[in-house]
Amino acid sequence: MKTLFLILIFFSTQIFGQDTTRTIQMISDRSSDNAELQDFFSFEGVYYYKVKFMDKNLGNKKFHITVKEVWDGKIVNDTTVFNSADIGIKQFETVNDTILNMRILSKVTKDNKLKMMFRFPSFSVTKEYKASNSSDKYSLRNIAEESDLEIRYNEKFYFLAYTLPYEREDGSKSWCEVGVNGKEIENWGEKFKLKHYLIFEMIFFD
Repeated sequence: MKTLFLILIFFSTQIFGQDTTRTIQMISDRSSDNAELQDFFSFEGVYYYKVKFMDKNLGNKKFHITVKEVWDGKIVNDTTVFNSADIGIKQFETVNDTILNMRILSKVTKDNKLKMMFRFPSFSVTKEYKASNSSDKYSLRNIAEESDLEIRYNEKFYFLAYTLPYEREDGSKSWCEVGVNGKEIENWGEKFKLKHYLIFEMIFFD
């Protein structure tokens, strides 16, 4: 009877708990393999990330990216950036491999907008968001990486933040102290006295 009970626990874990107990590996790189292209990005103020999500169970999973716009410590908008389940093209609705590659480019435009492009292997999504008057001070941070956050199936995780810097008492500015506080990201406005930032969240789901 005890043996049967243990077998039932094992199979219920395999069927119902597999996704939530598995973590997904993420690797990101902020540099381009092309030195001249890297110079261009730096000159134009473009942030560039190459991001790779990897796991043997990643195939056939959908994914959803959302963004929260935070002004003066308050979330004023919470909208979808991209939901693969809604794309309407079956071959793009799920990850087709054990790896999902994406490239992310962002910059502050001349009309004071934060422009971002999420580039996937077969398509791209471009969005624009209002910036503050301190637009030249924004930095795009990979919060999941900087704060060493776990990425699990069927659970939202903090992915990116597009943020103004934290101003120290001596007047110097820093983004790193903000980036490593990813678990408290929605309290940054109050904690660091940030006028504005964007929080990007992501989830992999069935």
